[in-house]
Amino acid sequence: MRIESPAQLKKTAEEFRSRPTPPVKLLVSMGTCGIAAGTAGVLKAVREEVTKRRLENAIEVVEVGCMGLCYAEPTLMMVDQTTGRRLIYGDVTAQQVPAILSAGITEPAPGTRTIERNWYYPEFESAGPGELQARIVLRNTGRLNPESIDEYIMNDGYAALAKVLTTMKSQDVIDVISASGLRGRGGGGFPTGRKWQFAAQQPAGEKFIICNADEGDPGAFMDRAVLEGDPHAVLEAMTIGGYAIGAQTGVIYIRAEYPLAVKRLENAIAQAREYGVLGKNIMGSGFDFNIEIKFGAGAFVCGEETALIHSIEGKRGEPTVKPPFPAVEGLWKRPSVVNNVETYACIAAIIRKGAEWFRSLGTEGSPGTKVFALAGKVSKVGLAEVPMGMTLRQIIYDIGDGIKFGKQFKAVQTGGPSGGCITAKNLDLPIDYESLKAIGSMMGSGGMIVMDEDDCMVNIAKFFLEFTLDESCGKCTPCRIGNRRMYEMLEEITDGRGTLETIEKLKTLSATIKDTALCGLGQTAPNPVLSTLKNFEDEYLAHVKESRCPAGSCTKLIRYVISDKCVGCGLCLHRCPVNCITGERKMRHQIDAAKCIKCGVCYQTCKFHAVEKI
Repeated sequence: MRIESPAQLKKTAEEFRSRPTPPVKLLVSMGTCGIAAGTAGVLKAVREEVTKRRLENAIEVVEVGCMGLCYAEPTLMMVDQTTGRRLIYGDVTAQQVPAILSAGITEPAPGTRTIERNWYYPEFESAGPGELQARIVLRNTGRLNPESIDEYIMNDGYAALAKVLTTMKSQDVIDVISASGLRGRGGGGFPTGRKWQFAAQQPAGEKFIICNADEGDPGAFMDRAVLEGDPHAVLEAMTIGGYAIGAQTGVIYIRAEYPLAVKRLENAIAQAREYGVLGKNIMGSGFDFNIEIKFGAGAFVCGEETALIHSIEGKRGEPTVKPPFPAVEGLWKRPSVVNNVETYACIAAIIRKGAEWFRSLGTEGSPGTKVFALAGKVSKVGLAEVPMGMTLRQIIYDIGDGIKFGKQFKAVQTGGPSGGCITAKNLDLPIDYESLKAIGSMMGSGGMIVMDEDDCMVNIAKFFLEFTLDESCGKCTPCRIGNRRMYEMLEEITDGRGTLETIEKLKTLSATIKDTALCGLGQTAPNPVLSTLKNFEDEYLAHVKESRCPAGSCTKLIRYVISDKCVGCGLCLHRCPVNCITGERKMRHQIDAAKCIKCGVCYQTCKFHAVEKI
């Protein structure tokens, strides 16, 4: 099929919607997280059971992307297409499938786990009463078959592009995006409309629209979920962007470690070309636009736009000083717009519904929604898309269901290795770009790693700095050498060799690196160190003044002792790998500290909690 005009697109969408469908739709989560949890086996069982019972006319089985409920994978959703009633099942096994199909849509199947919180998976692109989430970026992710362009078109897919090509000039598109207040969702929050305007104002000629899909923050998986669950949304947005700035070529820069996202992108591009919504003379408008995929090798620094551009060109992925900015001189020295996946995923919805609709969500300075990847010690790991301005407490406790195993919340790291640790005193802080910056953190791409009482904040700072150190391109001295020295200082502290002077040197070197590093990676590398020093200086002092790790996680500062609770069962003695425990049966045992390698086997083995970590 080839769609020759916007009118034909509208007619095609209506024809798709009028097709007879079974009364019940059964959605099976087939994103990377679901597949890793065993959803493929569940899908196989579902298809076999539907065939066995001859239910093809009653149940439509649809493979979808991540539903956001990563903590409950494998997940299934049953939807009554007449009433809209839904049942969401979590932790599904192949053995439960017959019972689920037998129960139908009215009541949950016995012996299964259902997800009752409808606001976790809202129905509309707005936050209604009682709903904490609003889906704009994830509007189709987990709902539509990502490998079917028909389903995308049936659900208003490419309608925004048709509107742009028939009723809007290039400047009109930029004006709408500018009026919406959409800010880049990949880092610093630069206004998207302004970036597009800069590129559009450059002399006519070759220009590029680039999608940064090089998602590298630890704990972040938002972009991957969008590409796996709704690839056409990104293609449509890039095409709209191309029309707006006068570009005919788009490039998606994606890390090769995302094979499922790549597969679905390649499939979507082939379908879009076949249907005529990508390529020559799109929908008879005379506008040409094509998209190609370029693979990255997993270098975190290539998330920085100038390093990304160099990588596409086949050069070393190293950043350069700006200006000139890519919107003026980018790929092959031509004007180029670089936005990330989540930013593009907002574009079509804004064009269809208008700037005011988008501004009705979020805050004045940070309109719209933000997708967060909840990870770490939170009870319910997954994706949450919330209006800007929601508090950390709501995200972590109302959506994420608090901290695992009833532990105490300690901190949350936003912005990945470039961000900072936020403490309990800021749990009620509204999350937007300015608020996070004011407390020494940043929005970043949206990773949110939650930590509890068992996490050592000095160790956390060392973990993030080690990541940045490994990912540094090495071009500038402050990042290459300065971060290495900072890491060595943190290592001294966690090993019990640090001093008060070490802490002062850390502060001085952090400030120097922030002021002198070449790109954002180096300039923000000290953030985890500075934020933990600011909020948890007492932990640093305990390490250097008392040779003690308050969280009990720094191995070289831990000492295991056996208390009076010991009943002399001998279990720890027999399990110890270095035979450092001695004692008679039914008598209190002893640990030889000189021989102990601090592996923690005795601590984990003792059933009487007699082994203490001090």
